[in-house]
Amino acid sequence: MFPLRVPIFAVLVSLTVGQYDDYDYQPASQYGPSSANCAQECECPINFPTAMYCDSRKLKFVPIVPSGIKYLYLQNNLIEEIKAGVFDNVTAELRWLVLDHNQITNEKVAKGTIDKLTGLHKILFSFNKLTEAVIPPSMSLDELKMMNNQLSKFPAGSLAGMQNLTSVHLQNNELTSKALNGVFKGLNKLVAIDLTNNKLKKLPSGMPSSLETFYGDHNGISSIAAGDLKELPKLAYLRLAYNQMTDAGIPAGVFNVTSLIELDLSYNKLQSIPEINEQLEHLYLQVNEINKFNLENICKFSGPLNYSRLKHLRLDGNNITHADLPHDSSNCLRQASDIIFD
Repeated sequence: MFPLRVPIFAVLVSLTVGQYDDYDYQPASQYGPSSANCAQECECPINFPTAMYCDSRKLKFVPIVPSGIKYLYLQNNLIEEIKAGVFDNVTAELRWLVLDHNQITNEKVAKGTIDKLTGLHKILFSFNKLTEAVIPPSMSLDELKMMNNQLSKFPAGSLAGMQNLTSVHLQNNELTSKALNGVFKGLNKLVAIDLTNNKLKKLPSGMPSSLETFYGDHNGISSIAAGDLKELPKLAYLRLAYNQMTDAGIPAGVFNVTSLIELDLSYNKLQSIPEINEQLEHLYLQVNEINKFNLENICKFSGPLNYSRLKHLRLDGNNITHADLPHDSSNCLRQASDIIFD
């Protein structure tokens, strides 16, 4: 199971939240008759005895989970609360907890429930009514999904020490840069963060050097600090479309890093092509206010060994046309298969 959505030209992960494919789900009926070691509201197939299927049953509460259950599916219900004691039999052995598409609020998550799950690998808690992230104290956690809630708070230090965490999905919430500052610090296996459609004004501080993918589309980001990307030497996919960035908010050379493969700055307020590294392969600048083709920001020098690796460049929706392409651009852009102006 992979956590994030698909980049424009690189298959990474899926974004189909709440769909069965999102958590390698197979309906209980495919596994045969149910085991006796099961909550009466659910099914626990004999052929897959460590899974309990309670999804799509109009449940309003989480049933008591019997010992031996490692995979708990509770998606697509009407659950409003998680009562104390329901996880007491599986505090150390539960591996997956799927709570997508319910009506759970923070006030109705009792103490001694999720905060006692020390063995979780995955928590999927999207499409609920949470205002503050609910984090299990599991050092084994590798995937965290809390998309499409109302999150504005993220408890400081709640992810500290989670050295197995590889992906975090918090898109479509109300999180600010301040709320996330330092949250991801020291998570040395974290490779993917998706904060699309939140309330960021800048990149969160303290993101780990292991990060490969960051999605921050549809926020209010107006600037990038000069050292932000230097602290992310493995960052390959950066999406910052639909923000408020201007030339003044982009320091010289901030995107000139060798690790970047894909950079999306479309739907901003840029007036010029930012300086990029020759290793960049996909650059999206459509629907800005660009009025000049700055070839020198793509290739400092052109020669047999000095040229851009750009394959795709989008400049449509700006104030330039193909006629503005410099006559000497062919050597620099020799690998470009398409350059789109309109």
